[in-house]
Amino acid sequence: MKLTSMYPVICTDAARLKESRTFYTELLGFEITFEADWYISLRRPGDPPYELALLDHTHPTLPEAYRRPVQGLLLNLEVPDVDAQWHRLVHESGLHPELPLRDEDFGQRHFIVADPSGVLIDVITPIEPSAEFAAQYAED
Repeated sequence: MKLTSMYPVICTDAARLKESRTFYTELLGFEITFEADWYISLRRPGDPPYELALLDHTHPTLPEAYRRPVQGLLLNLEVPDVDAQWHRLVHESGLHPELPLRDEDFGQRHFIVADPSGVLIDVITPIEPSAEFAAQYAED
């Protein structure tokens, strides 16, 4: 299979669509590429560009048995300076940290916030892992 694109579609309550759109556009730098009252397509410019979409979980485009809001989704966003993003998102924008800024032995400095639908956003800067975890990484 040759892929031409791949992106997550976050199923959310219709009442949260606009709130989620604002979260991703104003706080995370995405731009709207399509917007209807039931679906919003977003793209973050760059090389490569990143995409995601928001979908009213009750829309008939979904099979009926799967028309539920998102649960258990974690999006990892790697950034050059996690401390600067901690300051911007938590201190300046007032987002509640679901996990405070910290270093992990497995090689991440990160924190977690949640979007309006409950999707966890893990903001990460890779750091040197401990010797125990370094041995578990595949060689390049």
